Amino acid sequence: MLKLLIILIIGLVFESTGVVLLKKGMTQVGDLHQINVSEVVRVVKAGLTNPNILLGVFFEALFFVSLLVLMARSEISFLWPLTGLSFVFATFAAMWFLHEKVSGVRWAGVVCIMIGAALISYSEHLRPKPADAPAEASAPRAE
Repeated sequence: MLKLLIILIIGLVFESTGVVLLKKGMTQVGDLHQINVSEVVRVVKAGLTNPNILLGVFFEALFFVSLLVLMARSEISFLWPLTGLSFVFATFAAMWFLHEKVSGVRWAGVVCIMIGAALISYSEHLRPKPADAPAEASAPRAE
């Protein structure tokens, strides 16, 4: 289980890095001022050539790969709620790298997410482990 948690944490770092880079890139590209074809083409073209956006997509893809590895090795009812920790990682990343101010209400939400993740992780420890099959059940009977 420790190996899965390490892969999850690495994946969450990839995801948070991707989000920060995408935000920086979109700040450089600018807002979509109107909803029309030429404005959408401008934003898409600028996004496809912006290094921060391209790097952000790359890190999001790395997160997706780590998520696929985790899905192959753990139960989704355990794994998927823990991916909610990405909100915690992204909040800290937004503070440190984007210099965003985080309100008390948002911190309360982050704490709730962390408590939920801790409960889910704890529930994995409480789950009964499968017992080994008795040795005589696997051996052929002599009659």
